[in-house]
Amino acid sequence: RLARSKDMSALIEQIIKPREKDLGDGFIVRRILPYHSRKMVGPFIFFDHFGPVDYAPGKGFDVRPHPHIGLATVTFLYEGAIQHKDTLGNDLVIRPGAVNWMTAGRGICHSERTPDEERASGQSMHGIQTWVALPKDYAEVAPDFVHHPAETLPEFDLGGAHARVLAGDAFGHSSPVEFPW
Repeated sequence: RLARSKDMSALIEQIIKPREKDLGDGFIVRRILPYHSRKMVGPFIFFDHFGPVDYAPGKGFDVRPHPHIGLATVTFLYEGAIQHKDTLGNDLVIRPGAVNWMTAGRGICHSERTPDEERASGQSMHGIQTWVALPKDYAEVAPDFVHHPAETLPEFDLGGAHARVLAGDAFGHSSPVEFPW
């Protein structure tokens, strides 16, 4: 349908202006979902866009430990790096093109910070984080965390556009990212 439509505006149902929140040191998150007239889009209950932001050497962001329950977070970076630590013992750096899928289920606590190397040298950061509502029967599953490096995700050209499948199947390509249900 998109390829045949000459007027893309006819396909736009609603434009949502994101709400901005400064989490400190210029780390501004623009939250698109939820919105008063649009609580969810499919399973997505939150959609956050952050950056692009440039951090000088010695600067960075620190989202301190905080809990999640009954959902999954999916983090994807266009540039920069984030140090993820959680109560399951995971401690790793997500880099551009990778996907972090954290299933909170019955509960997990995690933090997200600028890694030491990038804090020392400075970095540009830009990415998205979506929050996925777990189906009711899976809301109390055991928490889990899976990191998918960029090189494990399929990339291909699609009519002159570069595409990557982050989760699921699309255009004959399958992501290794598995849903917890």
